[in-house]
Amino acid sequence: MRWVIGLIAAVAVLIALPLVVESAFAIDICIRILLFSFIGVAWNLMGGYAKQLSLGHAAYFGLGAYTSTILQINYDISPWIGMVAGGCVAMLASLPIGWLCFRLRGPYFTIATIATAQALMLIFLKFRDFAWGAEGTTIPNLGNAPLMMQFEEKAGYYYVVLGLLALALAINYKIEKSWMGYYLVAIGEDEDAAEAVGINAPRIKRDIYLISSFLTALAGTFYVQYIYFIDPATAFSFNVSIEAALVSIVGGIGTLWGPVIGTVLLETTSALLQSWLGSGIGGIQLTIYSLILMAVILWRPTGIMGYFYELAARRRARLVKA
Repeated sequence: MRWVIGLIAAVAVLIALPLVVESAFAIDICIRILLFSFIGVAWNLMGGYAKQLSLGHAAYFGLGAYTSTILQINYDISPWIGMVAGGCVAMLASLPIGWLCFRLRGPYFTIATIATAQALMLIFLKFRDFAWGAEGTTIPNLGNAPLMMQFEEKAGYYYVVLGLLALALAINYKIEKSWMGYYLVAIGEDEDAAEAVGINAPRIKRDIYLISSFLTALAGTFYVQYIYFIDPATAFSFNVSIEAALVSIVGGIGTLWGPVIGTVLLETTSALLQSWLGSGIGGIQLTIYSLILMAVILWRPTGIMGYFYELAARRRARLVKA
């Protein structure tokens, strides 16, 4: 019952936040925290529960971004529709990509996913007539046009990405508590043993890859609408894939709230370091950020949520002894 009350209180705080906070900079940080939490939750389905370390999710981020932008600029179709269309394109793309990459395991699988994302970036660099090439393009600013996913105030974008995160967490929770969640954990622990007891590992990995790629594509659409610009380097940025994995690893892979906690820690730290240190000493904020990241991973390899689970287990053990 306590966790339900805590969850309701947290939701109330999140909803009221833009109404209380007046700083546009603070709201921007919150939007980025929610966005990378969303991407981390989407990645966690594949990389956390099934332990398939994909570093190529930027491919689906970019496909979602380009699909919605092309539909908006060339055909005047709302990004709300383009977002769903981009998700479907990403799902279709994940089928051949997954078919090829899932034949590999371990670091070979990781390298293959990186290669697919980089290959897509190079392809879109060459599509000057169709996708604006390396120069990219700006998205027309329509002012306050909610039906076209454009808002005068940052609060509008805040609520959109908050809704996306709530959707991803709901899907994640549903999968975690279903038979698919147990199958994913079994595959992550030992794929050969899972197949030996009758689990169709290729099918389970394919299905979860579809869901993960769809959600990641939604994030791509939102991001380009938020910054009003798209080019291959932005849409297929390797940093997106790295950040999605990092926030999950730091927060705790294979857990519902791990990516959210990891994002709050890393994104807040990054924003504060940039705000405090600026560009006065070249690279100092990145150095401190890296040291914090290494300290967290070395101190708690199972992530922050793993530490909380250990504390809860010790408390239960003490209660049983008492």
